[in-house]
Amino acid sequence: MQELCVKCQGKGLCGKPCPILKKFSSFKFKSHFSGSSPPEIFVGRYGYPNVNTGILSPIEIGKTEHFGMPELWHERRFSIDHIINLRSKMVYGRFKSRIKTTNKSRFLGTMQEIALASKHVDAEVFLKKTPRSRMSLGSETPIIGNPAPLQNIRLESNPKVEKKVDYLVSDTDARSVIAMQEMYKGNIEISNIIKVLSAGLLGLGINRKLVPTRWAITATDDTISKILLSKIKLFPEINEFMLFHAEYLGNHYEFLLFPDKFSFEVLEAKMPGSVWNPSQEAKLHVAQDYEGFFGRKTYASNVTGAYYANLLALAEYFMKTKRQASCLVMRECRPEYYAPCGVGILREASRQAFKNKPESFPTLNQALETAQTRLRLPIKIFKDKSWLLKEFGRQTRLNRFF
Repeated sequence: MQELCVKCQGKGLCGKPCPILKKFSSFKFKSHFSGSSPPEIFVGRYGYPNVNTGILSPIEIGKTEHFGMPELWHERRFSIDHIINLRSKMVYGRFKSRIKTTNKSRFLGTMQEIALASKHVDAEVFLKKTPRSRMSLGSETPIIGNPAPLQNIRLESNPKVEKKVDYLVSDTDARSVIAMQEMYKGNIEISNIIKVLSAGLLGLGINRKLVPTRWAITATDDTISKILLSKIKLFPEINEFMLFHAEYLGNHYEFLLFPDKFSFEVLEAKMPGSVWNPSQEAKLHVAQDYEGFFGRKTYASNVTGAYYANLLALAEYFMKTKRQASCLVMRECRPEYYAPCGVGILREASRQAFKNKPESFPTLNQALETAQTRLRLPIKIFKDKSWLLKEFGRQTRLNRFF
C-alpha cells in the first residue's frame, strides 16, 4: 500500500487500509448542519470547463480560520497529524459550475461571497446526502475530504471583506495582474488572494472566469514574483555567499545565494518513505527546474507549485534588502513528510528561512560544507545535478582581478 497511498488516494486498490485515510477523524457527519467556513472554497480542474466547485466548512460555529490557512499552520507549528485532523472535519459541499462566471450556477454567488471574506463565515448547509469519508490528495493543495452534493446553503453571518478587496473586485476595468498587485501591496494574505482569483472575481468584467484552485495558487505566486523581480533585477548584486535554512513538517530547505545577477534553481530530493516517494525501497528522486536572468517561458513541471512559492519568498527578501543574487534552493522531502499539506506550508517555510539571520561565507565550498552539516543526503547529489553551479563555475567574474 505504501507505493499506492498517494496514487489511489485512499481507495484501497491494494486491499490494505490507507495510512493517511486511517488518520482521518471518524467524525459522524450529517446532511444538514450549521458551520463556519474558515473561509475556504475549492474549484476543481477535472472536466474543465465544467468543473466541481464548492465550499468547505467544519460542523462547528466560531473561529475556524486555522482549519484552512497555511499561514496559521506554520505560525502555530501545527503537526501533520493535527492538520489532517482539522481537514478530516471539513465537509466539501460541492456543485457543478461552468468556468465563465457570467453563466452563474445556483450557488456560485454564495461561494464568491465566502471567497471574499477575510474571516470565518457562518452558514447553514443542506446536502443531498451524507458526506463520504473520502479524500483528494495533491501537491499544491491541502487534503480535501468528505465531499457531498450541495442542496442548499444560507449564510448566517455577513462576510467580513477588506476594503481593498471589495474595491478591486468591484473594478471591472482593472486587469487581474493589477488587482493582485494592489491586494498584495495592501497586505492581503496570499491565501486570500488565491481564493478571490479562484472564485472568478478578478480581471476585466467580460473576461472573468473561475480558476481551478491548483492553478490559482501557482498563478498568484508567479504573478507577484514577476512584479517584484522586474524591480529586483535593477538592484546591485550581493558581494558574498549567503546561506539560509528552515524546516517544517519534514521539509528541510537550504537557500544558497551567489554573488551574481539574478538566476534561480530548485532541486527537490524526494527521499524514500516521503509522501511522493513512499516506498522505503524506492530510489531517491530529484526534481529540478531553473531559470536565468530573463526568466522562463514554460511551467516548472518538475518541481511544480513549490517552485513558485520558493521564488516568491526569495523575491520578498530581495525587495527588503534591495539586492539581487543567484539562488540555489535545496529541499529534502524527508520521510517525516508522509501526507501532503499543500504548497502554502512550503511558502511559509521559505519565508521563515529569510527571516532568520543569514550565514555568510567568502567561498562557495565553505557555504556548501555548512549546508552539508544540516542535510541528511550527501551534498554531492545536489552539486552534480545543479545547473546553476555548473554555470557559475564557467564564468570568470571581474572581481577576481581586483
